[in-house]
Amino acid sequence: MAQAVEEWYKQMPIITRSYLTAAIVTTIGCSLDIISPYDLYLNPKLVVKHYQIWRVITNFLYFRKMDLDFLFHMFFLARYCKLLEENSFRGRTADFFYMLLFGASVLTGIVLVGGMIPYVSESFAKIIFLSNSLTFMMVYVWSKQNPFIHMSFLGLFTFTAAYLPWVLLGFSVLVGASAWVDLLGMIAGHAYYFLQDVYPRMTGRRPLRTPGFIRSLFADEPVVAARPANIRFAAPPDDVRQN
Repeated sequence: MAQAVEEWYKQMPIITRSYLTAAIVTTIGCSLDIISPYDLYLNPKLVVKHYQIWRVITNFLYFRKMDLDFLFHMFFLARYCKLLEENSFRGRTADFFYMLLFGASVLTGIVLVGGMIPYVSESFAKIIFLSNSLTFMMVYVWSKQNPFIHMSFLGLFTFTAAYLPWVLLGFSVLVGASAWVDLLGMIAGHAYYFLQDVYPRMTGRRPLRTPGFIRSLFADEPVVAARPANIRFAAPPDDVRQN
């Protein structure tokens, strides 16, 4: 059993393996009181005034306490992050990392702006960890890229993947979880899907080009064209040699 888990872990693509490992280590560390969640949550004032820049990243790594909800999100993180990286972004690790960076930026921006809007500022102020939203964004992007795959929810009913985000959103509402978390993930996911897939087909322009410095961090293996052996080139014509 342990060997099977080890093989499964080693076969994960690099981004999925790294994110899953960081999320599990961070959440376990908080559960054991090795790390304090108060040092991880998103707080704009602490980021700007006290230069605690790490909070912009660490709030995506903590998935609250280790319970059934934690296992639920780890399953979705491992499954859909892996499916995206291995299929839709196969051979494009830099593009996949840029998608996560775009989603994290959109989610952070929404929370910061929402916190300044009357009537909804209190709701956004309660969102201090965006890890679940980023996971939901990946589910949304995968569902848009694979809309016709048939799925089953707990064996109760079947549906196509295009409705997966809505099914999960309804389930979150039924169990009493905050719908804001899932909705934010859907907004970020749709923003990426529109700018990456829909808008280029409409205009021929692609606004979400992965920057060169990110590509340099995830340089794919170069394709080397081997020169066939034993090739002889004909001598140049006499008139060319005379000139």
